[in-house]
Amino acid sequence: MVKLYIGVTDYDWFRYLEARPNLSEVNFWQPGGRTNFRAIAPGELFLFKLRAPRSYIVGGGIFAHSSILPVSLAWEAFGESNGAPSLDVLRQRIGQHRRNTDDLKYDYQIGCRIIAEPFFFPESEWMPVPQSWAPNIVSGRTYEASDLEVRHLWNSIAERLEYRRAPSFSESRYGEPTLIRPRLGQGSFRIAVTDAYRRHCAVTGEKTLPILDAAHIRPYADGGPHDIRNGLLLRTDVHRLFDLGYVTVDNAYRFVVGKRLKEDFENGKHYYAMHGEQVNVPNNPLQHPDLGSLRWHQDKRFLG
Repeated sequence: MVKLYIGVTDYDWFRYLEARPNLSEVNFWQPGGRTNFRAIAPGELFLFKLRAPRSYIVGGGIFAHSSILPVSLAWEAFGESNGAPSLDVLRQRIGQHRRNTDDLKYDYQIGCRIIAEPFFFPESEWMPVPQSWAPNIVSGRTYEASDLEVRHLWNSIAERLEYRRAPSFSESRYGEPTLIRPRLGQGSFRIAVTDAYRRHCAVTGEKTLPILDAAHIRPYADGGPHDIRNGLLLRTDVHRLFDLGYVTVDNAYRFVVGKRLKEDFENGKHYYAMHGEQVNVPNNPLQHPDLGSLRWHQDKRFLG
């Protein structure tokens, strides 16, 4: 059964993002970072509701991924799509909600709900919440899309998006509510890959987040999608060598170090020690590296 979620947010967050057209994704963050968001599944509708006294639904998007991240990584991944002009302002807002002073030495863990293809309505198109919405709801509420009042809400949103030519919603307009495949942006790609690989480098096992990169197997500029199967989580140095073509991953998911590394730099002992080792892949087979993308890297990037 398809669901949708109505999440409560601040007017400042909404106003800042509304003024930035053509956003591919936003981070609907929560100041607490203890439990991960599981109220709806990726591809279901996530709507933005303002806090009182502006108790209206003002926009939304497609739920893509959820994670618990240090605020520094959330800023690196999403920047102003966090709904703030700078990391300092973001930290101040989080600190206000947590009722503590902003300690620059403390990297807050925050809940991140990544919303793809966001849309924001002008005030003339704001919508009331469903009648069953309780005034004491603080964070949000899940609804079954089959409920009559929710079907009306779904169709009202589709109506507003029709003239905006929102591609992901065009097929579901006035029809049965359905899952919509979210188009990941750069930030959501980074976080989704990081979580799929359990926050460990696929080659070295390193788990220090600041030096782990979500690497595209086939670069986005060369037609590679922001898709988990086109990604590898790599330590920064391994990522650099992968992009330059000195290392690759074969079709059996083994790490391969080419002879050119030694020829060009008369070094590389540390990396040759890992040659032939099995790469750690995500637990979910549907998230394993795409063989077509790996072959592209072997043929087009690997120096041999």
